[in-house]
Amino acid sequence: MTDHARAEWWRPDFEVASGPRSTPADAAKPQVSGSAVPYWAMMTFTFILLLAPQSFFPALAPFRIALLTGLAAITTYVFDKFTRGQPIIMRTREMRITACLIAWVVLTIPFSLRPGESLSFLFETYFKSLAIFWLLSHTVNTLPRLRQVAWALTLMTIPITTTAINNFIAGRFIPGSDRIVGYEAALTGNPNGLALVLNLILPLSTALFLVTRRPVVRTGLLMIIFLEVVAVILTFSRGGFLTLAMTIALYLWKFHKRHEGGWAVAALVVALICLPLLPSSYFDRVSTILNKEADPTGSAQARWRDMVAAAQVTVQNPIVGVGLRMNALALAEERGPDWDPMGRYLLDVHDVYLVYAAELGIPGLVLFLMLLVSSMKSAISVQTRSAGVPALRELFYLAEGIQISLIAFAISALFDPNAYDFCCYYFAGLALAVKVAYEAESSNTLDHQSSPQKPQELVYATKQG
Repeated sequence: MTDHARAEWWRPDFEVASGPRSTPADAAKPQVSGSAVPYWAMMTFTFILLLAPQSFFPALAPFRIALLTGLAAITTYVFDKFTRGQPIIMRTREMRITACLIAWVVLTIPFSLRPGESLSFLFETYFKSLAIFWLLSHTVNTLPRLRQVAWALTLMTIPITTTAINNFIAGRFIPGSDRIVGYEAALTGNPNGLALVLNLILPLSTALFLVTRRPVVRTGLLMIIFLEVVAVILTFSRGGFLTLAMTIALYLWKFHKRHEGGWAVAALVVALICLPLLPSSYFDRVSTILNKEADPTGSAQARWRDMVAAAQVTVQNPIVGVGLRMNALALAEERGPDWDPMGRYLLDVHDVYLVYAAELGIPGLVLFLMLLVSSMKSAISVQTRSAGVPALRELFYLAEGIQISLIAFAISALFDPNAYDFCCYYFAGLALAVKVAYEAESSNTLDHQSSPQKPQELVYATKQG
């Protein structure tokens, strides 16, 4: 595929009668579940997870709708596979790493500072995140489903972003702070979590924008992307800013590499126009990333102190750690107790990697990093193998978006205390899902090419110049 052909992707009438660059001759077609029930149950769970309808309709709260939909998704998936005589778990590198991580967590529980609490957290929280990782990677197994997930996540950001912007305009801030109140849901209740979720979804929104051809739809997506960026900025999250900046830089680099400089120039112009609109207090807060002593709130200094203490805890317990969900207790013993502003709970270290190292030891951290890197490699592999193949153009951009989302998480993890939440495992599941979808699409492409075609059905690449 020539550079000219790549540049002609946007043309509606352009196709190339060539398949994926490299597909093993003996590659088996992926087993795609015939039942859509588990998939739609998982999508319903995603809707509840992000938008929390029970917060606005309290009558739903007693029914624990998130748990019910999650159980429905798992049960129907297992039943579907059982009736078809198919395995419920794919034999992939990511699944083997996850199995080892689970086994290691279980092995460390007897050595926990509070084994009962660690065991309870494992079943009540961590297993749920791992279950969603497994379910996503096994039910989002076609391109249409992957596209639907990207659209669903993108559209779900509309109420989240508009709420954040409205809170800023209305002056609804956290008491004693100049930071906005988050969206009333588990993952976005505080401004840091809100910025993280939007930063992870932003690359998927961008991927949809790049593959969509209808001007009206592209305009709508551009508006959503703008809302996501503005909402991230209004959270005044240092980690959110750094992650957003890295996401933009990655896309600029990729656009330049693919000779799509028009988008890079447009993005830079918009960024330069918007810079003067930012409040001066925003730059003051962001500057504390490099100069923690300049933070008048003391949060930057406190987080650095906690990171040092967590590193010391890791050195003291390098193999099995202090136990799942025990880093806050260990930090209290190491540097003294430090409570949240409301005095409800001890504060954790704001660094996902140090959470794993302190709680599960170095082996636990290594296993988590292996899973994260392996997920990135899956997305990169799909992007590389689908590059220059117009039939797989949509997969190319979706894989790129998932790859950048995982990189965004890897950056934001340096500032985030929630090591076992859904965010990382959701997008790691999508990375495995895009690989399965690629195998299905490439198999269909090869089947189509190998079947007899009438002369009028043949499609030729457009000629250069």
